[in-house]
Amino acid sequence: TAQTGRMRYAAFWVRMPFALWPITAGGVVLEAMAAKFIGGGFILLSNAWRVLYAAQKNRTLATTGPYAHIRHPQYAGFVLIMLGFLVQWPTILTLLMFPVLIFMYVRLAHREEREVSAAFGETYARYRAETPAFFPRFSGGVRGEGL
Repeated sequence: TAQTGRMRYAAFWVRMPFALWPITAGGVVLEAMAAKFIGGGFILLSNAWRVLYAAQKNRTLATTGPYAHIRHPQYAGFVLIMLGFLVQWPTILTLLMFPVLIFMYVRLAHREEREVSAAFGETYARYRAETPAFFPRFSGGVRGEGL
């Protein structure tokens, strides 16, 4: 029953050697971090795609929502999701593939910027000068070509 399960769980914590508590607590913290990265990444991705879809439908430049803070929120969302999975379940394959995927997304973003620059010209040049590519600025400093 549920009561018996809770008692076993409580008994585990009481009998668990004190030396293992930080490891378990650290695991809980890592799982919480992973969940925040994955959840935040999906939220960012969803919000960005909604704005991008509307902009493409109207043949305008996406500059609202997440695009008001960074030029590539969809890739930032993908990276957050990948980081969350890396924290949640680090394997040799995920450790090796993470930097490769980051490189590929940055490369793809640069290629897309050339296409958007050709399509929107000066409008995109102003947007690019004011909005960082991947990391939002949290200070009131000068905006520009930042990553």
